[in-house]
Amino acid sequence: MIETKIRKVGNSAVMTLTTEMLTMLDAKEGDTLFVVRGDDGTLKIMANDPSVAAALEAAEIVMDENRDLLAALA
Repeated sequence: MIETKIRKVGNSAVMTLTTEMLTMLDAKEGDTLFVVRGDDGTLKIMANDPSVAAALEAAEIVMDENRDLLAALA
């Protein structure tokens, strides 16, 4: 677990991400991060858009189910 503080900057509250946190996220300054709220009220910070990941996973399932058809079309 890594502890960080929330501080006020202008009219916003900001949280500083340490170098260690950025490394864990495989992110760098300027990248876009996504925050998802879990059913239990927790927040999850991700470097990849979860909706895109879900769509890619669904596409992979469809491609696996239709491998022969897709090979014939190629």
